[in-house]
Amino acid sequence: MQTIMRIVIQRVTESTVKVNNQIIGSIQSGLLILVGIEDADAEEDIKWLSNKAVNLRIFNDENGHMNLSVKDVSGSILLASQFTLHADTKKGNRPSFIKAAKPPIAIPLYNQFIQQLETDLGKPIQTGDFGAEMQISLVNDGPVTIFIDSKNR
Repeated sequence: MQTIMRIVIQRVTESTVKVNNQIIGSIQSGLLILVGIEDADAEEDIKWLSNKAVNLRIFNDENGHMNLSVKDVSGSILLASQFTLHADTKKGNRPSFIKAAKPPIAIPLYNQFIQQLETDLGKPIQTGDFGAEMQISLVNDGPVTIFIDSKNR
């Protein structure tokens, strides 16, 4: 069975994540990235997705064309875990999340993804709280939303 680490990237003018009504992460212009992790995801998936996200040319240049990356525009990144990206909706009306990695596997991979994004971006990123009930707000710029999985190279 093939596993997939997946991300949803949204170009934002601002984004905030709250836990228990407290802001724990906030950015202005940049990327909100939601990540879903499976058991067999590995360092190779993390490196590839991080590089892809940081270098994805989805910001406008001086001519209004999407030619610049978040790194090029000195933008920020807000990362939040979202196991529901691995929802299986084939049977019935209640999604199954059996493919999503459980915390003992997912947390170290999530933390590794944070470190890789910071390395590739060249500065610290903001994050949500893994496993917490989070409220994420954003102003999607464009709107631009990109879905990428690590096995679709």
